[in-house]
Amino acid sequence: MYNTACVASAGRAVLEMIQFDWEPLSHGELDQRLDHAVEEILEADLIEKARALVGSTCLLPSESMQQFQQSELVPQSQQLEFQVSQEQQLQPTNSEEENNAAVKRLSYRSVSSRFRVEKGNIHRIFFSFCERVNALADQQIRWPMGEEAVQNFESAHFLARTEGSENTEIPKVFGILGATRIPIRLPIGKQQIEGGVLEVKKMKKEVHPDSWLNLELVCNCQGKFLHCRISKGSDIDKASVLKEKLKQNPEMMPEGSYLVARSGYPVTGQILTPYPSGCSPRENTYNQAIEAHLDVFDQVVAGLKARFQRLKYLDMGNFDRAHAVVLTACILHNVFLDMGDQDSVFEETQKEERENEGEGEKDEEGVRQREAIADLLYREMEAGRLKCDVRM
Repeated sequence: MYNTACVASAGRAVLEMIQFDWEPLSHGELDQRLDHAVEEILEADLIEKARALVGSTCLLPSESMQQFQQSELVPQSQQLEFQVSQEQQLQPTNSEEENNAAVKRLSYRSVSSRFRVEKGNIHRIFFSFCERVNALADQQIRWPMGEEAVQNFESAHFLARTEGSENTEIPKVFGILGATRIPIRLPIGKQQIEGGVLEVKKMKKEVHPDSWLNLELVCNCQGKFLHCRISKGSDIDKASVLKEKLKQNPEMMPEGSYLVARSGYPVTGQILTPYPSGCSPRENTYNQAIEAHLDVFDQVVAGLKARFQRLKYLDMGNFDRAHAVVLTACILHNVFLDMGDQDSVFEETQKEERENEGEGEKDEEGVRQREAIADLLYREMEAGRLKCDVRM
């Protein structure tokens, strides 16, 4: 009887321990656990600063006096520059930078271990954060109208610049339209089956379209997103919704401005695309002007993926969750820009080999305006006044 009671007591203890480790926490317990984790981080930071302060007292009198003079006489902004210059001298090597980049992409398990929070709660907190940020999408990613449109137009770059005097006939680039792919994990059950037999060999050779998301964006010359559309990889639409919206609402594009996009996008009265390759000198001049702006779009996308490393591969098979994460990154990109953080907006990137998609849909107004702009740029080029570099 005594042994049975001991076994029952031990069993209850084991169950309580398992329950404590694996059951999701209540909201109150979760807040308490997070507060405790934050306190530990702050305490560790204070201890580190105290140790650094103790180490500074071991300096020679001349060194201590020099630091005192710097701290007392040098303005705070210059002190910050001095600290940054010292940190730059200790920059890690390329291999160390790669390791640090890998460390930034923390798993749920590592975060759970660090903050002593069950993995299920970490998962819930993350997507709760994404949901709250997504609610701000209409505020943070919006097409400029009214005064905002005027400001965007005034700060926009010309399609090409001229030396000597500005040619007011050359249009401005109101925004750059393009797309990129965000790789995701292939959802379970997305296999091609013929006659009940799984085509394994075919799956290995062909990339399933649902293994990525299409991220369609329009950015201005400062790198801010004006439009964002996320769709499945199987969606082959080329900005048809945006094209119709611009056609129905001409006030969205100030007079004398256009969107520029790559081949494959529609050629309309509001959207300019390059001519097919292997064309005349006149068309090549026009294409060079367009390509200069498309390079800016590539740099903005590279900056987005460099800031949010997870966009290089989302280990998610659920479209809605992957959609929420990508949209969160795009919203935060604009938030950081509004806060003045422009250091990592443009990221240098190598030109990718792109498939020749051919020209997209064309309407008469778009073809007529493209021809007129190509003639104008070619005249400026023959006069020796044309410059296609759009970066100021």
